[in-house]
Amino acid sequence: MPKDSKKKENRVTKAPRDVERIYSTADVVAKLRRLADALETESSFRIQIAGERFRVPGRAQFSVEHERGDGEEEIEFQLKWKLDGTDESEEEGESVV
Repeated sequence: MPKDSKKKENRVTKAPRDVERIYSTADVVAKLRRLADALETESSFRIQIAGERFRVPGRAQFSVEHERGDGEEEIEFQLKWKLDGTDESEEEGESVV
């Protein structure tokens, strides 16, 4: 069996998800601080959003989006990465924010 086929077999398919969650300022500060530390060191980190925990790999690309319209403005900070089968592995001692 080809190596790529084994990798695909081990990958767990998850349902699509698109959630938005409002957090307290203290929670946002903690999440952003850990994000900044991970980006600075190009390392992965685990995060929990709306009850689901997952790992953001160090290779994730970071973007900032600004929208204006209908009497309001919005800024979105976004991390994006391709799944490669190793994204869900736990690292020893990696805390979740």
